[in-house]
Amino acid sequence: MCGIAGLIHRGNKSDIGAELTAMLQALKHRGPDSTGFALYGDGGDGGGGRYVMRFKVAEQEDISKGFHIHEQMRRRRETVDARMAERGAAVVSAEQATEYAFRYVFTYDGEMKPLADYIEDIDGAEILSIGRSLELVKDLGDAGEIAGQYGLTGFTGTHAIGHTRMATESDVDIRSAHPYWAYPFNDIALVHNGQLTNYWNSRRALERRGHRFMSNCDSELIAVYLADALHRGGDLEEAMHRSVGELDGVFTYVVATGDKLGMAKDEMAAKPMVLYESDDFVALASEEVAIRSIFPREIETSDPYEGEVRVWQS
Repeated sequence: MCGIAGLIHRGNKSDIGAELTAMLQALKHRGPDSTGFALYGDGGDGGGGRYVMRFKVAEQEDISKGFHIHEQMRRRRETVDARMAERGAAVVSAEQATEYAFRYVFTYDGEMKPLADYIEDIDGAEILSIGRSLELVKDLGDAGEIAGQYGLTGFTGTHAIGHTRMATESDVDIRSAHPYWAYPFNDIALVHNGQLTNYWNSRRALERRGHRFMSNCDSELIAVYLADALHRGGDLEEAMHRSVGELDGVFTYVVATGDKLGMAKDEMAAKPMVLYESDDFVALASEEVAIRSIFPREIETSDPYEGEVRVWQS
């Protein structure tokens, strides 16, 4: 099941937090277990070595375990702070979104992978995203609950993607929630509806290229696959076209980078996608009801064809 959605404003900004919340809330019947947002704003101010990191130090379900887990969370956050300082990353601002989730703005001039690996090696800590504009938020519950918990209404930016999840093959926890950041690449995130049948072969090929996976989810694999192509100097649209032939299975995915939004469907086109496009705005989702949640007036939508790839610039 699951539901995916995306939107992009071309040439301007909007309250993408509120818009994506409305779209995902309209899709909550497709996935009641968890909801995730990948929002693209100005958190890192887009310049120099300034970044935004979203991370957590526990799962939501751990909080009921009392003093012991709270002490562990405190130590994990202190270790994150210490390891960032050791690697020369200077925290500019730190916000606590929940008891277990944090938002750091920091400056850093080094290579990102060694820093991310050093933080990820802290037992119980997990980086959700690092980017100049990307902020990835995901948790258990529906879109309205999570947007309220994390203060996402009022998040101004150019584009966003999101996911509502129905757990079928893995646990109901934050680690298994979507979207997935393309670790450790800045500003690349992906949502996906479907299943890859050549997941392990594709993953092993990327691991031989030095990539590290944070889950066993095929959505993460697609994100890393595309990020790897971009890292090697490729074009996003070309990489997406190639993915349709090289990734086996039934899938529809939506990918976002710092300034682009893209969607692709496999050659059978069994997984749904509805698209609305105007001169200055694009919205797409698993069901039309999500698009109409932000467009109460009459609009014309379309269904992308089998094997279709589209990319839009902010």
